[in-house]
Amino acid sequence: MIDADRVGTKACPPYLDLDTTLRQGAEALGATLNLDPREARLEAQILLCRALGQARSYLVSHDRDPLSPRLAADFIALLERRLKGEPIAYILGEREFHSLRFKVTPDVLIPRPETELLAELALARLPPGRPCRVLDLGTGSGAVAITLALHRPHCEVLAVDQSAAALEVARENARTLGAGKIRFMQSDWYGALAEEKFDLLVSNPPYIAADDPHLAQGDVRFEPDEALVSGVDGLDAIRVIVRGAPAHLNAAGWLLFEHGYDQAADCRALLRQAGFSRVSSSRDLSGIERVTYGQISAV
Repeated sequence: MIDADRVGTKACPPYLDLDTTLRQGAEALGATLNLDPREARLEAQILLCRALGQARSYLVSHDRDPLSPRLAADFIALLERRLKGEPIAYILGEREFHSLRFKVTPDVLIPRPETELLAELALARLPPGRPCRVLDLGTGSGAVAITLALHRPHCEVLAVDQSAAALEVARENARTLGAGKIRFMQSDWYGALAEEKFDLLVSNPPYIAADDPHLAQGDVRFEPDEALVSGVDGLDAIRVIVRGAPAHLNAAGWLLFEHGYDQAADCRALLRQAGFSRVSSSRDLSGIERVTYGQISAV
């Protein structure tokens, strides 16, 4: 690991250059977090660039530049947080989703690439230019709701979450990204919605079983439990969403939601039991059935 007492100090003149600092940081990350060399180097680059306030392209032409004591200390502070397992997204305070940059904090789930499938399937059911109403249950950072609002400005989007802290993050993201017709509501799923109806309901709910060993591994150790865990089999929240959806969907409305890698068959069964038709599941880029959906009767 990089020696914080020697890097960039008079005890080790001249100061370490950026390439050496990057190499030592990547070695530390790989050894401590069991990352492959490519992933470790990428993370080290991201952290070093944050300390420098530069884009990654800067490292190519400045790899032999010395690192000052102040910047070395900034990098080491970021590196030490990551070596303790803290997710990169929380360290940086942001994560990209659907080519948009979202603020994230420990109050919200970190947006993941597989959730982009949920947004894409929702957009496919929202014709451009046609007014409609969309409900996002458990919005978290607002990644899905804001993406839909930006791509379908004629739609009214309601983003719901039970966490006031999460809603504050989502509101800030909406302001920063210039989302249009979107409003936010604090609610335990459908609790505060009264009789409101929508043309499309979307959700990335908690779906991990309470005793799943993955909860003690990786990034999820730092994420809010209420955004991850959902009962003994991980389906409690999905059951609530599916059961309540018909009362809040207009005729021919769609329900789409993300779920775990082994839950697609159970989710399809829940939709059929609730009276949905055209029930199906779609696979993410890893080939995993990740999103399940169905349509309410048009009659």
